[in-house]
Amino acid sequence: MTNSPNPRIRPELLLLVSIASVQLGSSFAKQLFELAPPWIVVWLRLLTSGLVLTVFARPRLRGRAWIEWRRVLVYALSLTLMNASFVMAIDRIPIGMAVTFEFLGPLGVAVAGSRRAKDFLWAGLAAVGVALLGFTPGDLDPVGILFALFAGACWAAYIVTAGKASQHWAGATAVTISSWVGTLLLLPLVLATLSAGTTAWVSNPTVWAWGLALGLLGSVIPYAVELRALRTMNRGVFGIMMSLEPAAAAVMAWLVLSEDLRGVEIAAMMCVVAASMGALRGTRAAPDP
Repeated sequence: MTNSPNPRIRPELLLLVSIASVQLGSSFAKQLFELAPPWIVVWLRLLTSGLVLTVFARPRLRGRAWIEWRRVLVYALSLTLMNASFVMAIDRIPIGMAVTFEFLGPLGVAVAGSRRAKDFLWAGLAAVGVALLGFTPGDLDPVGILFALFAGACWAAYIVTAGKASQHWAGATAVTISSWVGTLLLLPLVLATLSAGTTAWVSNPTVWAWGLALGLLGSVIPYAVELRALRTMNRGVFGIMMSLEPAAAAVMAWLVLSEDLRGVEIAAMMCVVAASMGALRGTRAAPDP
């Protein structure tokens, strides 16, 4: 009698866990703003993720060529700016709205790399969604919107640079290095905050505990889960499922922070999600590299 194969968790379910982990971390990060400034929160997330990843994925640093360092440093810069600008955005506007603006970055990469005329229609649908946000009752913080759009541009740069960095830095090493680079880049802001007298967070164990949780939820768990999912998952399907990020962000913010979205905001979000899924749909049948 033959043994039955070991049951495996479906990659789609793993990816949903990753999306939920990232957006849950974002909601917890915003909750932590009551105890520490936003840039301290993102610094703690990068610091703790760097520590954890170094333990499990210590990078090989010796004997590296300059081109390898250049590519991983550009990747790290885009990742750091993406995280920092997104955190600054959610300090000013609802998380679901921030992710909707931010997701224009990956959508732009998908449309720019396509030769199909109908993909420009999907870009137009996304533009309609963004325009709808302009009809949201009340005042939208323009600085928060600019931070979210800049985070989207950095996300697009991250997508482009990740492939080049992974050619030289296998596994989680690129993420490990980028966590430490981001920690060092934001250190002057942390020191300036301490010099200005904002020091209560340093001796607060709750802040450090939440910082560790954010590092796990925002970096370590998503990376490990996505890496496992991509072993058996088509890259096109992966991209389409990532389009669920804005909706997941809104749900998590509603559950954790009681952030409500009005009908026009939900419609705007659905336009961006549908546009992203449509633009990425053509890669569904494409073979994996």
